[in-house]
Amino acid sequence: MSSLVIAEHDNSSIKPSTLNTISAAQACGGDVHLLVAGHNAAAAAAAGAHIAGVGKVIHVDHDSLGHGLAENVAAQVVALAAGYSHLLFPATAYGKNIAPRVAAKLDVAQVSDITKVLAADTFERPIYAGNAIATVQSLDATKVLTVRTTAFDPVAATGGSASVDAVAAQAASADVQFLGSEIARNDRPELTAAKIIVSGGRALGSNEKFMEVMTPLADKLGAAMGASRAAVDAGYAPNDWQVGQTGKIVAPQLYVACGISGAIQHLAGMKDSKVIVAINKDIEAPIFSVADYGLEADLFTAVPEMVQAL
Repeated sequence: MSSLVIAEHDNSSIKPSTLNTISAAQACGGDVHLLVAGHNAAAAAAAGAHIAGVGKVIHVDHDSLGHGLAENVAAQVVALAAGYSHLLFPATAYGKNIAPRVAAKLDVAQVSDITKVLAADTFERPIYAGNAIATVQSLDATKVLTVRTTAFDPVAATGGSASVDAVAAQAASADVQFLGSEIARNDRPELTAAKIIVSGGRALGSNEKFMEVMTPLADKLGAAMGASRAAVDAGYAPNDWQVGQTGKIVAPQLYVACGISGAIQHLAGMKDSKVIVAINKDIEAPIFSVADYGLEADLFTAVPEMVQAL
């Protein structure tokens, strides 16, 4: 029994989500192999070989894999699937794009967003926006899993000495081609990997106020910036800042929620944070039910005072 983790990478380095996924693979038992499929991705494959707990890196290099097109990466996974009992993907946009295609090609049931491995065939996953935990047993010979990365501690990025095996690429799909991408550049930490996150809600009232109030606090704390769905829908913050069940699932060391009432889908995305601080003038706001520290105050007064104190 062995597991294959599909690495999320940028062709030069391995994304942090992969380290959490490897941790889940180790819990499944057996050897853990890592698939690095990309173009000119030798550096990423070499980085994968140094990850603790990885027994072998499978490196597939072809220009059709350079942009992570799901159809092409899925074909590589399916071609390797027969040698593995578990195929694990991070439950990120990258992993969620590929895993269902692999499961469909293999005619198996995907187990999504696992948060705990109880046995090699039995897993826990949240349902109803995290208000209940389902225990799921898969009877398929090959288990296709997406891993909620915040539920597993990352393995060490160094200390391993895995071999790197080059494998020929599968034929590229004729149905898709890469046309271009628009990548948001951000000097702040990546939201899903940040240790501190400062999030704002609809109470901020406008994009101008959002940036005026929240940016100084994030700068002082060296934090990533997040937002509630209501704030994003209102245009106060960009889409890639959205935290919640329909946004990004986060679990930083510190989460500061400013003017966020705490809708159930938002709580599902951040309630596993180690320390939660809530600032809201409505003492009945649901966010206070999960907060470690709550401040009943007007954020337009409290946040600048906090910045000054820091």
